[in-house]
Formats: sequence, structure tokens, C-alpha cells
Amino acid sequence: MTLQPFTGRFTQQESIGEDAIAAAVAVLRSGRLHRYNTIGAELSEAALLEQEFAAYQGRRYCLGCASGGYSIQVALRASGLKAGEPVLTNAFTLAPVPGAIVGAGGRPVFIETTRDLVIDLADLERKAAAGARMLLLSHMRGHLPDMEAVSAIADRHGLVVFEDCAHTMGATWAGRKSGNFGLAGCFSTQTYKHMNSGEGGLLASDDAEFMARAIVMSGSYMLYERHGAAPDPSVFADIRLDTPNLSARMDNLRAAILRPQLAVLDGNIERWNERYQTIEAKLREASALYLPQRPPQERYVGSSIQFLVPGIGADAARAFVKSCAALGVELKWFGNEAPVAFTSTHKSWRYLELQALPVTDGILSELFDMRIPLTFSLKDCEHISTIIVTCLTTLSDRRAVR
Repeated sequence: MTLQPFTGRFTQQESIGEDAIAAAVAVLRSGRLHRYNTIGAELSEAALLEQEFAAYQGRRYCLGCASGGYSIQVALRASGLKAGEPVLTNAFTLAPVPGAIVGAGGRPVFIETTRDLVIDLADLERKAAAGARMLLLSHMRGHLPDMEAVSAIADRHGLVVFEDCAHTMGATWAGRKSGNFGLAGCFSTQTYKHMNSGEGGLLASDDAEFMARAIVMSGSYMLYERHGAAPDPSVFADIRLDTPNLSARMDNLRAAILRPQLAVLDGNIERWNERYQTIEAKLREASALYLPQRPPQERYVGSSIQFLVPGIGADAARAFVKSCAALGVELKWFGNEAPVAFTSTHKSWRYLELQALPVTDGILSELFDMRIPLTFSLKDCEHISTIIVTCLTTLSDRRAVR
């Protein structure tokens, strides 16, 4: 039987819901897109989003930002990062993470990854002992490490922990939400994340002084009382005068689009995981690949899937990606020497001094990645995974013959 090509689009998100569209239209009709353009005691859409996300996350405070990358930058700055100071972070991550560290004035120090695509705890322990003060833990592609073990290392070495939750909004470890293990959680609402406002970010924490600095840095002027989940105004007494304004606010239009999406986020997580598990079950039929293990403590958000093909060479990896693409399946391979769209590695970030990461380099050379938008049906997911397994089996047969 001839395998039919898949005709769906891997970058097509679901349309924005009618309730979100109506909320956006209301903001547009008002003309009051700026978050502080309010009347009397009215709470803006941005302030209401902060209030609602803080409640969802189980944190005391929340700040809406212009992007997820900015939420990381403001978190690092608000915690007192000094120029040139080392910040530990995952070697397996995307460019905005080291970019945010550099943007905040820091110096990324990469930690090796494991074949389950989480931070290597032994390497973290070694590099933390060298004297770094901060850890930006990137939950890349939605993979959570053992958070109790990470917290124990942080406690031993006095590390301030920030979680990059761009791929884990709504995920939990042992029942505790991703983003609630360190000083702050940083979230993205860019189109390909779990809530879609085109661009946008959220920062959540329980630390009043830290959040007061972040709010002033975000561009609150002296209007910090107009936030929905901010510390008491007394906390701002000196901070408001000692902290620079970096102007990276979330606006009311994006907040209005996001609020209805937050209300259905948990339901969407279940839908993503159905699709992930459908693909995962089929991929397990292919003995030539390795699927990262998901610990029982992890409740993940399966908006993408990753697998390794142990021993695959560069030419075979390119051939595999090409054969899948010919049948309509878009895979990303992390072994490319040059960046491809959003996919890049530490060797591509030439504004940084090259670091020796042999374990991570070996893993990335075998690593493939695929988005799972909610526009795919379960039948689509079966079709896609059949194509991947067929192409991989064909490739394995050819390599065996050689």
C-alpha cells in the first residue's frame, strides 16, 4: 500500500476563540490599548490577566511583559545580576535564553544535557561549586528534570533559581506547577506556545521586593498601583526611585486575547497530551529510535515531541528529514552545523565564547524534534507517526544493506 503524504501544516495554530476576539474588539473600540489608560479604580485587561494568571499559577504576584525573553531579562536584572556575572543554564535550549542572559548583562555558562533532554545534575553540581550565583533552568521542549534534586543542589550552593517555562506553562512536577520552584517563573505567550498573543510574556513570583523592581523596570512609571497582582504600594517607596524604567509592558490588546485562553488552558493540555501519546505509541514501534523517558512525577504538556536516533550520521540524518518532508512531515534536526529557523545550538551563538559540551553535542547530533499543533486530529497524528516510522525503517534497511 502506498503511503499517502500528510497535507496539514505544522505551523498552523487554532484560531483565536470568538470570546477572545470580542474582548479584543472591545479594547480596540475603546482606543485604550495602553495598560495604564484606565478610568478611576478600573482594572485594565493587562491587570486582570496578571490577577488571573497569579491565581492559576498559585503565586502571589504576576507581571505581564512584552515577550517571554523580556520576562527572563527583567527577572535577572531585578535579582541584581551584575555585568559579566556567570549564569548557569541548560546547553540544550533555544537562542532567546542565552540572549536574555546577555541582554541582562550576564554571561551564560552551559550545563550538559542528558539523553532524556533535561539538565545534567552532576554537571550542574560541578559548575555550581565554581561559584555561580544564579541558575536559569530552561525546561526546553517541555521536559522537566527532577525538581527536588535541582532544588537540593540550589540550596547547597546558594543558587537563585529562575525557571524558563516557555514550554511548560501548566505542567507540574509532583503536583507542583512548573515555575513555582525558584524565585520566579518566566512564561511566553508567543504564537507557538500554550497561549497565543503573537508575542508576550508573564513573570510570576512570591517575592515582594523582587516583583516591585520588576514592575518598575517593565515601565510602570509611578502607576504600579494599577497592577492586578502587585506587592503593596509601600514596597515601592524606595524601589520606584532606585530602579530604571526599561519599557517592555504588555498591552491591553494582547491581555484581552489571553484571558479567555487561560480559562481553557488545562483542557487544551489534555488535548495536546492525547496527540502526543498517539504519536508516542506509534513511534515506540521503531526500535531504531529512543524516546526520552517521562518520570511519573511529571505532568507534561505535549505540544511537541522529540526522539533520538542513536548512531545516525549527518548524511543519514539529512536524508531522514528530507524523506519525511517529501511526505509532508516537518522534522527539525539539532545536528545541523548552521541554524535552521528556530533551531540552533550553542555553537551557532558566536557572540559567546565557545564552551566544551561533548555530551550535549553528541545528543544533539542524534536529536529530532516536531511540533504538535492542536489543529491536528488524532487521525492526523497516527498518519504522521506512520510516516516517521516508515521513513526511519526504510533508512535503517538501507544502512543495514550497506
